[in-house]
Amino acid sequence: MSFEGRMKFGVFMAPFHRVGENPTLALERDLEIIQWLDYLGYDEAYIGEHHSAGWETISSPEVFIATAAERTKNIRLGSGVVSLPYHHPFMVANRFTLLDHLTKGRVILGVGPGALASDAYMLGIDPTRQRQMMDESLGIIKRLMTETEPITYKSDWFELNEAILQMRPYQQPHIPMAVASVQSPAGVTVAGKYGASVISLSVPRGMIRETNLQELWSICEATAEEHGQIVRREDWALSVGVHLSETREQAKEDIRVGGARVTREYFDQTLGNAGPDVPDNQIVDYMVENNQWIVGTPDDCIEAINRLQEISGGFGKFMIRVEDWCSREKNLHSYELLARYVMPHFQNTLIGIEASNKWAASVKDKLQVNRRAGLQTASDDHYQGTTN
Repeated sequence: MSFEGRMKFGVFMAPFHRVGENPTLALERDLEIIQWLDYLGYDEAYIGEHHSAGWETISSPEVFIATAAERTKNIRLGSGVVSLPYHHPFMVANRFTLLDHLTKGRVILGVGPGALASDAYMLGIDPTRQRQMMDESLGIIKRLMTETEPITYKSDWFELNEAILQMRPYQQPHIPMAVASVQSPAGVTVAGKYGASVISLSVPRGMIRETNLQELWSICEATAEEHGQIVRREDWALSVGVHLSETREQAKEDIRVGGARVTREYFDQTLGNAGPDVPDNQIVDYMVENNQWIVGTPDDCIEAINRLQEISGGFGKFMIRVEDWCSREKNLHSYELLARYVMPHFQNTLIGIEASNKWAASVKDKLQVNRRAGLQTASDDHYQGTTN
């Protein structure tokens, strides 16, 4: 089974900026990417929240989204994600309601438990409780956005006393919500419980037991049914690293150094997530061969998305994980190639063009006869007129 509607395309921007470069310029490049995606017709962009480790430098998705909203027209902007255990849920609900009005309904509330162990450590948060805290917080946030009666609630980490949002969300019945699913089934379980959409890695990472994409979606659907909610495959997003060029060889060479750096220097040496056991100059080949990155031509990307559709059972959103692994020009060109040659393949925008082209080719001989006959008639009429 595969999703056969209009697929949405976007990015999941952590972002990843190598230690040692100008952080102000890096943030400007991030904003430039969002503007470029808006121009190219991408649907959504999710912005991350991180507070340590030196690579992922956006600490407030809301501030970044507010800035990006002023520089764009159509693209929807989501948090990717707000780490709910780091915040009082009343404040999250208030900030996103404000953003919802400022963007005229272009905002999405993406949530998660918090990805970096160093962030949780600095904040004194027990990592064994983060997913439970996310669940509890999202439930309260949804209530605040949909209920008009004051809410009193006492948790062991936050408290509400007759709390009510004085501004209601611009989008009704509430701001769309998405839950990140990376390293455990907790994300899809919470999404199902509250009827939220899901953002999954294309290859589930670091799970205690092997869980494939189809199993994760089944968990989401079963949980939704249990809680009287509805989840839809068309709202399910898969996130994967992508880089495209005119040839497969060029695409790999573009990111051979940068891809190795983010894998070794950040995920391995900084975070402690062991990388592939291959030489650095072979990392890009390994990641492509093991379906963790899509690196090649637009045709390679189309083939890879079709393969992910088959593996997952069908999803409706394709999110590129933003990587700062090559020059600015090559990075922007990759997004353009995907918009020009990959997106139309999954959005039914080529049907009429291809049909018209096929029809014109099938009748070209007949039409050429007619065209020549018309030219002959016009010529004959002209010369007959001049001789009379």
